[in-house]
Amino acid sequence: MAELTRLESKLAEVLGLAGAAKGATEKVRGMLDDDEQALADELTRMHDEASETEARCTEVAGEFDGKKTAILEKARETRQEATEMMETYLAGEDEALDGFEFMAMAEAGEVGHWAIVKKLTEQANMQSVAQLAEWALPIQERHLKVVLDSSLALASRENADELAG
Repeated sequence: MAELTRLESKLAEVLGLAGAAKGATEKVRGMLDDDEQALADELTRMHDEASETEARCTEVAGEFDGKKTAILEKARETRQEATEMMETYLAGEDEALDGFEFMAMAEAGEVGHWAIVKKLTEQANMQSVAQLAEWALPIQERHLKVVLDSSLALASRENADELAG
């Protein structure tokens, strides 16, 4: 398998994280109560944007001469690791607040990864990756804001003095 540069490796990671994000949005959507439809709609939008990110990353990966397979393999590994982290974190949890707390960590990670991709493109002559990062970073920043705001809204409905279950 071809060796990946730092930029190619980071592209693979954001591709894998986008795939994991789709699974996370589905998992957390299943944790919502019936009266939380607005949150479900946000998660659906995030899922769709993760799908679009995956498609765009895969297309750009094809531009790396002879490295698409290696990029996709690393992306699969990253997706699996992130999915395992979600399963561990949410094991036995069924409340939406727990799901959104996990999503906040995951989205912060995606923002960080995309910021690194953007920084690396300043050194590399890969206009397509630079354009992809310019497109994806604001979306990830918005996702982070959505999950943080949603977490706080859910927390505001909690009884702080109630014993944790």
